[in-house]
Amino acid sequence: MLENDWIEAIVALPTDLFYNTGIQTYVWLLTNRKEQKRRGKVQLIDASSDRFWAPMRKNLGSKRREIRDDGRETITHIFYEMANGGGPWSAVSKIFDTSDFGFREIRIERPLRLNFQSSPKRIERLKLAKPFLKLDPAEQGDVLDVVADRLPTTLFKDRPAFEATLTKALKGAGVKIGAPVRKAILSALSERDESVAICLDGDGRPEPDPELRDHELVPLKEDWKDYIAREVTPFVPDAWVDETYRDDADKGVGRVGYEINFNRYFYRYVAPRPLAEIDAELKTLETDIANLLKEVAG
Repeated sequence: MLENDWIEAIVALPTDLFYNTGIQTYVWLLTNRKEQKRRGKVQLIDASSDRFWAPMRKNLGSKRREIRDDGRETITHIFYEMANGGGPWSAVSKIFDTSDFGFREIRIERPLRLNFQSSPKRIERLKLAKPFLKLDPAEQGDVLDVVADRLPTTLFKDRPAFEATLTKALKGAGVKIGAPVRKAILSALSERDESVAICLDGDGRPEPDPELRDHELVPLKEDWKDYIAREVTPFVPDAWVDETYRDDADKGVGRVGYEINFNRYFYRYVAPRPLAEIDAELKTLETDIANLLKEVAG
């Protein structure tokens, strides 16, 4: 709806306005024939404050509030006037470009770093791996013999070195294994370690660590390269952008999404009460509780 420029305005209504729910609701004003001054724009109106609603004389289920005629007239006036910026309604009406709500979800990868060791704890993990459990008992015994008795117990900080050692041990024992079992051995005998060498794929490129994968939401109006250089690279220099993670529609890097967050645009800071006032109230409550306990004990 935003990309097709169908949204004229969204009005945030107060809570407790309907019979069966107390949640806050929103009115969306849609059209495919926007007048010129509204094209490419979306007006947000926050009508959730008590400037627009009044309490009901008698509650009807969850309905405790109502927007009366004067409130509806005010909302209508704000909409037709496209109130924005200065003036009496600047705190409750704001106008944005449709692209202001858009972002690109950029996938951030970090390199996989693993150490390898044939230790009792890691061997126990291998025994629970599905590819290992699919072997017959004799094959399982052969694999465990190689892993437990033929591999050194030293800590390897380089995957190619460990793989070469594993291949040599398997060959020396005359044990042949398939790719799934080999992968299970490497997985079970490894642990993540930021101090060791980066694991490389078959083309010599850093292999991403799925557990360290993250996503950044980059505003549509900003170049994602500038954003990453400012917000990501200074803090995680070894990170990179997965440029194969692209939007299906525009084919650009990152997937396009939209979010309209009223709290972000209409946040009102409320200063906390003075500490002295809070402290005095707590002391009063403590005294009241102590008096109640005395009555119960008496």
